[in-house]
Amino acid sequence: MALEQFAPSPLSHFDPADLLDVLATGVVVLDAQLCVVYANVGAQDLLAVGLNKARGRPITELFADPLALDGILRRSLERNETCAGHEILLIPTGLAGKRDPVVVDVTATPLEGQVTGTHLLLELADARTRQRITRESEMLSRLDGSRLMIRQLAHEIKNPLGGLRGAAQLLDRELHNGALKEYTTVIINEADRLRALVDSMLGPSRPPQMTLVNIHELCEHVFHLLRSEAPSGVVIDRDYDPSLPSGLFDRNEIIQALLNVARNALQAVEPSNGHVTLRTRVLSNINIGTERHRLVANLQIEDNGHGVPPELTRSVFYPLVTSRPTGTGLGLAVAQDLVTRHRGIVEFESRPGCTVFSLLLPLEGTE
Repeated sequence: MALEQFAPSPLSHFDPADLLDVLATGVVVLDAQLCVVYANVGAQDLLAVGLNKARGRPITELFADPLALDGILRRSLERNETCAGHEILLIPTGLAGKRDPVVVDVTATPLEGQVTGTHLLLELADARTRQRITRESEMLSRLDGSRLMIRQLAHEIKNPLGGLRGAAQLLDRELHNGALKEYTTVIINEADRLRALVDSMLGPSRPPQMTLVNIHELCEHVFHLLRSEAPSGVVIDRDYDPSLPSGLFDRNEIIQALLNVARNALQAVEPSNGHVTLRTRVLSNINIGTERHRLVANLQIEDNGHGVPPELTRSVFYPLVTSRPTGTGLGLAVAQDLVTRHRGIVEFESRPGCTVFSLLLPLEGTE
């Protein structure tokens, strides 16, 4: 038998800490006083602090709002059993006010050792991806229902609207008084305006015309349009990722979607000191709804305006929903419809002074 068969496995040379550092899940070892003994790289990312600074400190000091986590840890110690919590909001103290809370699934498991005494093994699994998938799936489902309702409503509106317009045209031919003809002209014009509004709500009637498109060429087109429309006090910037590949898209539809979102941003900022940034990034292994994509183009529009009102966060992509007195509420709804026709989705994060809308567009078949 060859001696090589008795050679030790390559894994025998690995330090267990090296193996833990490969995990995306955060792993923290705590002593009986809930002080940090060890934290792998995944945990250090979630805690926003290095191991040297975290070691020996109570883990509750590392978060601005540790009550939920503290309860789970103490319950696990007292009962000497595994305890868990789902979608716990935590704000690392070093990032309070700078970043959204971390959302994690927490599992605390007691560890008994004759030499070391009682310790806790704390697992912190980032739950934001699952939350995003759930949120996007719900949004896409609501959009499907909204489209069906709009089609039915459009049918009910357009039929009597056509009759109304036709009757106004017939009446206009019979009238010889120019002053009275003004009223029939108003009826005809308003009927045309309503029909155009309904057609906008319905979106394009033909399938997307896919061609290989340089995304930055589309972005530059939108950038120049924005710059020409922006008040003199508003700065329009761009921040492009040169590694972003071309993609198969309907050029006109993507320009329209991007322009709708960008114009919304332009209207949200102050004319005297507004700032709008057009940004591109390439993402890998991203879920859109329940479908996973190897490469995704992320087209972002960021503005420093007042933000999306909290009461509109769940309905902002519905037709006729707007916070502006003069708005139609169709810009974002049409943009979402155009992007979902490309198997993508429009997302947003908003707080006063920083709102980011992201158009996520799959790049499959273009590598």
